[in-house]
Amino acid sequence: MASMLNSTKRLIAYFSMEIALENNMPTYSGGLGVLAGDTIRAAADLRAPMVAVSLLYRKGYFTQVLSDDGAQTEEPVTWRVEDFLQEEQARVTVPFENRRVELRCWRYPVKGVRGFEVPVYFLDADLPANTESDRQLTGTLYGGDAYYRLCQEVLLGIGGVRMLRALGYDDLVRYHMNEGHAALLALELLGEEAAKDGRRSIRGEDIERVRSKCVFTTHTPVPAGHDRFPMEYLARVFPAQDAFFDLKDASTAELVKRVLHAEQDFAGLLDAANRGASLNMTYLALSLSTYVNGVAKQHGETSRQMFPEVPIEAITNGVHAATWMAPAFQQLFDRYISSWREDNYSLRSALGLPAEEVWAAHLIAKHELLQAVRERTGMRLDPEAFTIGFARRATGYKRADLILSDLDRLRQIAKNAGKFQIVFAGKAHPNDGGGKDLIRKIFQAKKALRKAVPVVFLDNYDMELGGKITAGVDLWLNTPLFPLEASGTSGMKAALNGVPSLSILDGWWVEGHIEGVTGWAIGESRRGTMASLPQDGGAEAESLYAKLEGTILPMYYGERHRYLEVMQHAIAINGSFFNTQRMVQQYITDAYLR
Repeated sequence: MASMLNSTKRLIAYFSMEIALENNMPTYSGGLGVLAGDTIRAAADLRAPMVAVSLLYRKGYFTQVLSDDGAQTEEPVTWRVEDFLQEEQARVTVPFENRRVELRCWRYPVKGVRGFEVPVYFLDADLPANTESDRQLTGTLYGGDAYYRLCQEVLLGIGGVRMLRALGYDDLVRYHMNEGHAALLALELLGEEAAKDGRRSIRGEDIERVRSKCVFTTHTPVPAGHDRFPMEYLARVFPAQDAFFDLKDASTAELVKRVLHAEQDFAGLLDAANRGASLNMTYLALSLSTYVNGVAKQHGETSRQMFPEVPIEAITNGVHAATWMAPAFQQLFDRYISSWREDNYSLRSALGLPAEEVWAAHLIAKHELLQAVRERTGMRLDPEAFTIGFARRATGYKRADLILSDLDRLRQIAKNAGKFQIVFAGKAHPNDGGGKDLIRKIFQAKKALRKAVPVVFLDNYDMELGGKITAGVDLWLNTPLFPLEASGTSGMKAALNGVPSLSILDGWWVEGHIEGVTGWAIGESRRGTMASLPQDGGAEAESLYAKLEGTILPMYYGERHRYLEVMQHAIAINGSFFNTQRMVQQYITDAYLR
């Protein structure tokens, strides 16, 4: 491991559809991109020999605009690429239909705590040589129809490998696919292996060589969330590749059946297209990877149930400590735990910090959040009041409205146990009607609760706002529908800032939860139960209310010293472990050196 970390060569290629590196660089939509950015930062801190590849989105994800009743509309994001990225001279082409699309790339150097750099390359099709429609292929993240998405994934996977070659990265030994969007890189690697032997068709020996190079991380715990494209689309994109796979070779024929998730044999890709087959990008990545992992222990169990024919391990996600820690806490740790940036595990010493200084740092972070609320909404939240935070992508399974199930109960809790206020944030995907309805429901509850329980919804959720919320609230709330929370990292960011969680026992919280020590659980553990068992949302809401009324608020207002102990345990136990420094070290030992 030491020799690998000290290598001057780039040995690991990390591919992700989105990567979050700066708040004003709209190259991400949410958790997947933020995880990718945190992974790269940790790799730079650890001097891991990595290079990363993504797409450049000139229109970004979108700017969220909310009306007075919570109706969401979307506007394109405008940004100057040249202000953040350095254009490279390299050019490559990727075949599309009966033409070729030219790509360039832009470089962003991620510098680690010791000065080591990991280069990130953003692929860009906005070039004069391309047609107007092709220039738009790197325009919008998660935009367009399914064919547009497939074309983007062709650029990421196939174009990404070709660009790395053009940049001189010929010594790569691992290709890490962060979710199935990058799975087509395996096809480009297969083509390279066949070409070494002077062939144009893929055989079993090519498959084994490529499989030994690839690592795949799956994030989606439901079948519907995995990209599938009709083979008709593949035949349209690659009309001259019907003989790409040598289907007389048993291993190759078996691979084709597996990635098409089909029982029957096909004469070729065109035959598969004519018979209505579809390509499952997750199955492609699973079938051509030497190591596959879920992003939490619970998610690993869920993934093994979904794909029982594939050995799936688990590496629990983390967050980049120095990125997500509020300045006040960074200064506190710099004074007392000077090695925390180089060695996140040293945060376990947070138990020995002066409690009054931890509280002072928290109040500074809380003040900054409430200041942001005033600037964005004009609403003045009470700095003395217990503040609950919920900031996630607005979609049904995350259940932002669970706490709003019984508004009368909320009023009663505020009256009997102590006043509290709730800060919400989150974007709904433009095509997610249920997510947009969820935002409107929160706005309705806000009007109904009025001053009894102040509620605010902050628009245009991004990295900067996310950092203020996770650091500035007194409690982090997470209420996903089990087992749909693959990992969840927002609660990890909160823990780094001494903010305990109140959460469903799903994703990372199954591992991070110690009742009354690092936070509190909503409902009972469901590990080992069937994922399809019905869930009683009413019972979970009651558990949430009971914990809030009977335990959390009385401790916060009546036994502040005990609440501070929970805050310090959140840092020492969860902050010291659920970070990308530990996560990347685990990828190195379990996956990259495999």
